[in-house]
Amino acid sequence: MDRTTEILHTRVNTSQAKSNVTPLYQCSSFLSDSDYFYTRKGNPNTTELEQVFQVLEGCRYARVVTTGMSAIYAALRLLKPGDHLIVDRLIYGCTYKLFKDFCQHYGIELDFIDVAGSALKQTMKSNTQMIFFETPTNPFLKSISISKVQQIARESQPSVRIVVDNTWATPFFQRPLELGADVCVYSATKFYSGHSDCMGGVLTTNHEDLAETIAQNRFYSGAILDPHSAWLIRRSMQTFSLRMEGHQAVLREMREFLEKQEEVAQIFYPEINSQLTGYGCILFFELTAEFEEKAERFMKSLRLFERGTSMASVVSAVAQPFSGSHLSLSCQEKAEMGIRPRLLRLCFGFEKPEDLKSDLKIAFRKLHE
Repeated sequence: MDRTTEILHTRVNTSQAKSNVTPLYQCSSFLSDSDYFYTRKGNPNTTELEQVFQVLEGCRYARVVTTGMSAIYAALRLLKPGDHLIVDRLIYGCTYKLFKDFCQHYGIELDFIDVAGSALKQTMKSNTQMIFFETPTNPFLKSISISKVQQIARESQPSVRIVVDNTWATPFFQRPLELGADVCVYSATKFYSGHSDCMGGVLTTNHEDLAETIAQNRFYSGAILDPHSAWLIRRSMQTFSLRMEGHQAVLREMREFLEKQEEVAQIFYPEINSQLTGYGCILFFELTAEFEEKAERFMKSLRLFERGTSMASVVSAVAQPFSGSHLSLSCQEKAEMGIRPRLLRLCFGFEKPEDLKSDLKIAFRKLHE
């Protein structure tokens, strides 16, 4: 046999390897007698990660996709032309734009409202098939009662689906499926990955029909998470509970520090209650009005807080929603959400709190120059 041919067919026998960590299955296809068929449908690494999320969420089904936005898009694919979608007004800027474009393209009615207020009951229609919201919200970290939304919605339309973006709370602190949600979506790029080194998205549900539809749409759209990212996120999940506890402890101390700063007008932090049992890492605050035009100076003065889209990681970060997460919105749309240039977002990593405080003190002093 020619050496070229022999090289192509040389394989190590791994049946007795018995590794204590599932290896990376960096392959696109499997042999005909394998339990798997094609990585676009499933892969040992994506399957294991989905099983981890089922345990974490306490749910029947989990489906991993390429990004958090892919997860939201997969949820939207549950709708059909002529349906009505209700979305909470306080929402991530890219999600806002996706909803507007998707609904316009597919002929779906769309209303942005305060789903926690009296407007929900008034906005419900006979064709309302989905209500989507984040809790805590982005921005302002407003807590929305999942059970209350579910109760009001089902009284008007029993078939409506409640979809909750639970990225910032995670199942460690909040379990929407146990409170009436039909689907949860997550950006696994955030707390699940936790190291800003890969991207991913997750959808969880207890409904078999929804899980099958999501899996089928994922297969034909090719939106499944790649094996390497699945392997990385699964590895990160081994320290997930430790990181969430650490994030909560650091945030508690940093919040107390910010409350004492004269340059801070208001701090936005979610309500901790029976629904949201804890919280960590991310908060928003507004500078006082006199520093409205100096937010950029404040951010540039920070040395330990990365700038950009990084968040929910081991390293701290700072961002301005007006020019960052909600940049794609018009000035009017930002005003309707209450987003002003002096609103800032801080994400606390695992640097020593005293170092973070010293860094922030310098940045606050720079505001007076």
